Amino acid sequence: MAVNVLPAPADKAAAVRAMFDRIAPRYDRLNAILTLRLDRGWRRRAIAAAALGPGSVAVDVACGTGDFCALAAATGARVVGVDFAAGMLAGAQRRGIPAALVRGDALQLPVRAGVADAVTCGFALRNLVAIPPMLAEAARVLRPGGRLVLLEVGEPCHPLARLGHHLYFHRLVPLIGALLADRRAYAYLPASVAYLPAPDALRAMIVRAGFANVRMQTLGAGAAQLVTAEREGTA
Repeated sequence: MAVNVLPAPADKAAAVRAMFDRIAPRYDRLNAILTLRLDRGWRRRAIAAAALGPGSVAVDVACGTGDFCALAAATGARVVGVDFAAGMLAGAQRRGIPAALVRGDALQLPVRAGVADAVTCGFALRNLVAIPPMLAEAARVLRPGGRLVLLEVGEPCHPLARLGHHLYFHRLVPLIGALLADRRAYAYLPASVAYLPAPDALRAMIVRAGFANVRMQTLGAGAAQLVTAEREGTA
């Protein structure tokens, strides 16, 4: 499957942007169905890990239709949501998400250096052309001691759980997506796990970008992973 649906490196940015523009109108409904609404709890855990509060500034990278933005804003934080897919931003606007929504590239964030208390990114690392430049940009916009919070898909360690997860994520999800939304997009989304580095490699990337205290936690019996880190330096 991956050979057929994963775009060539030179085409990835344009292909992913077009894909998210296509599926934006049905994205939220499909998310709820495909994750059995478990993603809502995972997102709340992620925002809690960002340690936001009134007066904080949060930047949500690849914000989509604004789930992280809404949760961050509910803490009293000022939120900037950045996404390069106009269709996803339009969905966030229709939902009335209380954030400044900006069309921009995760690898060149339209945000001044050192202004953010937290940078969040939910289920989007594997859609980037490259992960290290996004981490470097997160480090640039964060103040010293600011928090990086990444929520991504994972893979269970237990063999039986891993088998069940594989059957659901790689077989059933594309089928449901094809029936209810877009066949190619929902074949790409599970296959795109191939773009994710192994935990040790991701940890090394984060450290090289200028972060310390990297913590990795599995959620949903390993179906998701929560990664947090702190920007090096003193405030």
